Amino acid sequence: MLSKLRHLLCLVVLLLPAPAVADRDQQPHILVISVDTLRADRMGSYGYSRKTSPHIDDLLVRGARFADARTVEPLTAPALASMLTSLPPHEHGSTRNGLRVRPELPSLPKVLRRHGYETGAFVGSWTLREKLWAMADHFDHFEEVLNKARWLGMVKREATAEDLNEAALDWFSEQIEGGPSRPVFLWVHYVEPHAPYVLQRDFMNQIGASPDDNTYSDSNKYDSEIAYVDFQISKLLKAVGDQAPKEDTLVVFVSDHGESLGEHGYWGHGRHLYEPTLHIPMGITWPGHVEPRVVEAPALIIDLAPTLVGLLGIEVPDFFQGMDWSKVFVGAAREPHERVTLYQAHRGSVGAKEDQTRVREKGLLEVARLEDGKKEILRVTNGRRRVFDLVSDPAEMESLVLEQTEVSADLQIWLDRVMAAVILADDLPPPSLSDEDMEALRALGYLE
Repeated sequence: MLSKLRHLLCLVVLLLPAPAVADRDQQPHILVISVDTLRADRMGSYGYSRKTSPHIDDLLVRGARFADARTVEPLTAPALASMLTSLPPHEHGSTRNGLRVRPELPSLPKVLRRHGYETGAFVGSWTLREKLWAMADHFDHFEEVLNKARWLGMVKREATAEDLNEAALDWFSEQIEGGPSRPVFLWVHYVEPHAPYVLQRDFMNQIGASPDDNTYSDSNKYDSEIAYVDFQISKLLKAVGDQAPKEDTLVVFVSDHGESLGEHGYWGHGRHLYEPTLHIPMGITWPGHVEPRVVEAPALIIDLAPTLVGLLGIEVPDFFQGMDWSKVFVGAAREPHERVTLYQAHRGSVGAKEDQTRVREKGLLEVARLEDGKKEILRVTNGRRRVFDLVSDPAEMESLVLEQTEVSADLQIWLDRVMAAVILADDLPPPSLSDEDMEALRALGYLE
């Protein structure tokens, strides 16, 4: 009931006339760059020894880099819906790939449109198709760039970073042609380095691996994909900078989630809440407005929307649930090191043989709570409970409790909230997946 009331309130706010914005002509262009499946510790700015991300690292060092940022769910569609709506997955409804968000949700692009922005999105992932995700109407222009079969398959289910750059830059140029008019919000989502990883031979020397090595490990392939997308992002940044002065452009860099590369006997993402899939790179660069710094306190992907709105001097909407970091950036607030953060994991995608009326309820796998460096994880399907001290045990190897001990009251409250919402959300229309959708999602590893 509370969720429905909050939803109705959001609709009322969005239907109100747009308020006047002071100095609209001085609002910056906003470029949001998101990279699929990029774990933080595979980047130089987060301590990696290989030269996988020199251009992204250079971008992050010139702004506020979040050292301890996490996604709220390690799946693409749920995480990116959370980034745009500043809502956890159980509230926006897209808890699994293939499940649409609730209709008429408020979001960052909708808020920016009301304040004079022209908004565009360019996505290269099948899971973000409008028919599967239903977020196209949040943008003035939403383009699915799905023109390549990256893994030699028959279905054109992906795009290379180069393809995305071409499409996004064509649109960006059209918006600012002829001088300043409306500020532009541009979001580009790159699919590399999502599995199955492609070996980018041209970047093997850069990462310190021989291009002639015939024992191409998945780890090498993964790192080469990061180096490739890093290079393409540098081309995007240069092209945007050539058309709009750097001080007039605010750049966000983020990953939707990380990737497990064999840790805990697991490859991939989505089904567990260990750090390799939760910890993400995240940063905001805006020369002259955001001073270079490293933010050490816990941050979440849902913080980006309220922080961007706060940086623009727009009142942060009540329906955003993330934290506004803009006051921290200017020294008006301290970093909240005591912050409690919450997480959830669901099955990767909707299967053809599942009961389509309970896809959200049946899909919940794990919930977790992190406070003061202690992370408590509950496996919903079997009651297995683990608690890790991330300070002394960052690899999460030794649980501090026996696995079948009773869950804490705080985590139980979080589980109850998530479960109640997903049961309620199963009243939404069931997903509609074609055979082509199923093949694409299976190839991406989301169907068992």
